[in-house]
Amino acid sequence: MDQKIHSSPDTLEAIVAIMPLFIKSHSYGEYVFDWSWAEAYHRHGMEYYPKLVSAVPFTPATGPRWIINQSYSFNEIIAFMQTAITKETEEIQASSCHCLFSFNERNNEWIDSDKNQRWLKRTGYQYHWHNQSYESFEDFLASMSSRKRKNIKKERQKIQQQNIQVDIKCGNDISSDDWHNFYIFYQLTYIKKSGHGGYLSSDFFPILAKSMPQNIVMITAAINKNLTANEQYETVAAALYFKDDKTLYGRYWGCKEDFDGLHFELCYYQGIEFAIANKLARFDPGAQGEHKIKRGFTPIKTYSSHWIKNNEFHEAIKNFVRIEEREVESYIEEAKQLLPFK
Repeated sequence: MDQKIHSSPDTLEAIVAIMPLFIKSHSYGEYVFDWSWAEAYHRHGMEYYPKLVSAVPFTPATGPRWIINQSYSFNEIIAFMQTAITKETEEIQASSCHCLFSFNERNNEWIDSDKNQRWLKRTGYQYHWHNQSYESFEDFLASMSSRKRKNIKKERQKIQQQNIQVDIKCGNDISSDDWHNFYIFYQLTYIKKSGHGGYLSSDFFPILAKSMPQNIVMITAAINKNLTANEQYETVAAALYFKDDKTLYGRYWGCKEDFDGLHFELCYYQGIEFAIANKLARFDPGAQGEHKIKRGFTPIKTYSSHWIKNNEFHEAIKNFVRIEEREVESYIEEAKQLLPFK
């Protein structure tokens, strides 16, 4: 979606802002849960779907959700974006527009501006690991209390005791067999958790491998069950990460069978070690998971913004997100008391 203006009759048309949007008939794969809002619409004989959503599909990672032309004032951009969204919702008869896990340098101005009182800011939380200039995993453990440090060491020792071999591969070093195994594990894990397969198709991951290999990390686990020299190690689990120059993103994992402590090793401890070794500032392991706190992941706020067309529902949801924000702030303060650090 874009809005265009002429800066003068003699100049070329310029794009003021671009905001990609999806037209959705459900709320799956969003990680900002609004099923209760849809149910409330239904109880009042109204349709919540379709709705417009600005987000990275199936990815609860914070980042910019629109591109703006810095040549124009932000108030101008707000006005154009609001007009464009209003027009689009009317054309497709959508109930609302939602910008999920949104952040850029103007994000708070967008949400809090007096010109944008129709946009509601919703606060959530995740658990992120922050690199305090650690030199090694042992250095990270040294920042913890003795008991917490011992618990993590015991969990990691379980991997050695089960004769599990962990391997880290980046980019083009990830083979087609690795991708094949990962996809099977990914589907098996979804089936165990929810009774249905994963959202992403088998074609999706090879496309990733070709289009952005420099941003991909795969950590695999293999086991030699018979403990014989001639027995080959069998790959039994894999975790898929993405990275940029500052952050490691843990996104998907799967396993062929359950092994004690393997999820924590592949999805958390190996990620922390990789972030330290590559001097990354942050490790975002994904949504949910209170068990991350005692392993050194700090609760942080996340934000989304919501435009609700119906006036009565706008007011009801406005009250809801205000109450929810206070609850989130209270939870984060309580959760920080559970962190393992000295």
